Amino acid sequence: MRFRYRAYDKLGKASSDVVEADDAKEATEILRRRGLFVAEIGPANGSAQGPVGTRPTAATGRKRGWRRTSSGRRLKDLSAFSRQLSILISTGTPLVDAVSSLARQTPPGEWRDTVEDVQKRLEEGAQLSEAMAQHPTWFDGVARSLVSAGEQGGQLDAMMERLAKLTRQQQKVRASLAGAMVYPCLLIFVAILVLTAMLGFVLPRFEGLFKSLDTPLPPTTKVLMAASHLLRERWYLAVGGLGLAGFGVKTWVGSAIGRSTLHRFSVSAPQIGKVTRSFATARIARVLGVLVAGKVPLLDSIRLTRLSSNNTLYQSLLDRAEQAVTRGENISSAFADPALIHPSVCEALRSAERSGQIGPVLLSMADHLDEDNEILVKSAASIIEPLILMVLGVLVGAVAISMFLPLFDLTAAGGGGAP
Repeated sequence: MRFRYRAYDKLGKASSDVVEADDAKEATEILRRRGLFVAEIGPANGSAQGPVGTRPTAATGRKRGWRRTSSGRRLKDLSAFSRQLSILISTGTPLVDAVSSLARQTPPGEWRDTVEDVQKRLEEGAQLSEAMAQHPTWFDGVARSLVSAGEQGGQLDAMMERLAKLTRQQQKVRASLAGAMVYPCLLIFVAILVLTAMLGFVLPRFEGLFKSLDTPLPPTTKVLMAASHLLRERWYLAVGGLGLAGFGVKTWVGSAIGRSTLHRFSVSAPQIGKVTRSFATARIARVLGVLVAGKVPLLDSIRLTRLSSNNTLYQSLLDRAEQAVTRGENISSAFADPALIHPSVCEALRSAERSGQIGPVLLSMADHLDEDNEILVKSAASIIEPLILMVLGVLVGAVAISMFLPLFDLTAAGGGGAP
């Protein structure tokens, strides 16, 4: 009996042909001995069926990934997985064996369960991109599209390397932002701790002294005394107020209006807007460049880039780019928005369209933007840190002066009334 199949070799190259066997199971075994991994197989005179054996459904695959996973952890695991898988495939290791090796060296946990499930689906004849699609929490649309393009073009190792570079760069950007914010956040935390300690523990020790003086208190001291009373006797009101304010801000930011307003402010605000625009442009250029260079169709690349963007303004920009490409226009015409995209990026993209090198040019622009962004973040951090220290000094100094000001007034009054 003749069976028509679609399979992939150890390098991920697709092939289709006909094989003679008594049944589908034997045909699958014959192909496995040839070093092929079956994706579809069925009678040569009928439509191809799915891979032999019982495959878990998509719902079953999603059960493993229902829990929320932090973006930083996802990028770290995906980067290591892509880099190691690319190395193993490039050395001739069969795809199933490569994934099995990665699963064995992964620590127990949700990520290991995911890799083992991918391995199981590959052993049943599924494509790597199909197995990844069952775990969208870990493998987003960009990752799956690059893998699918690698499978179709027989360059799976190269596509995995592109994916590894993309995720590593995203990790680097996140690390640079987090590193720049650690010290300012620590200073703010110390400022809040110091002010709370002064209001809750230091100022009450002066309260009895102020009462014994029986003299009018300065307005700033009265304000501090009222804040101290509120903190000590009505602390639950302060905590409840902060909780309600936090919940209100979170709800507003989660709404469509709040999110749009916040994104618009982050793009147009002085100084902050420059940083936001630069980082957003670099991310779009890198993701779109990797997809286009990976032979993903341009419209699909734009859609996936839009899904990877978190800013509604840039999502609208990519919507316009998709509509322009659909109408047969150049993508650079939609990107010609100086409020969101720097004119130099538009000019580079316009030149890339004429030369047919959109992917490499976008990647080169992304590299330059990321270098500039790293310098920009360090410069901003070097300015913010002394400003926070100055504000902290002013606040602590104002509290200290307000506590000692009544004593100074009393001393001055006593000295003025002496014979």
